[in-house]
Amino acid sequence: MNLDFSAEPLFSWYVVLLCISGVAMVAIGAVNFGALSIGWRIFNAVAGVGFLGYGVYLGFIFEGGEYLLFFKAFILPGVLIFNFVRSLASRGNTPAPQPFQPAQAQAPAQPAAAPAQPFQPAEPVQPAPAQQSVPGNQAG
Repeated sequence: MNLDFSAEPLFSWYVVLLCISGVAMVAIGAVNFGALSIGWRIFNAVAGVGFLGYGVYLGFIFEGGEYLLFFKAFILPGVLIFNFVRSLASRGNTPAPQPFQPAQAQAPAQPAAAPAQPFQPAEPVQPAPAQQSVPGNQAG
């Protein structure tokens, strides 16, 4: 295990925070509160698995040398957790759906209409004959 808070506190805290962020994001993606869409849940889960995997790699497999310290890695979980809480809050503000109550049958006020006639196509319209003008009989 590579965690030694007395020798390398920055590295050790980085690994711990990566793992905590990863677990939190996987949990948000895995649990369906109905607040996030499927796309956001998948994105949360994939990013969480990435953070958790990198944290486990640094904590248990890494043998020294150079490693990448992503300070932005802690902004993304914060934004995703904020988005999750905001969607939960907006979901709580919507009114609860009312149970379905079928409408009561009422007696019709008018007698029932006769059944509809079957569809009959209209007869084709014949074009009117063209009027011919007679020379010399023009109004003017």
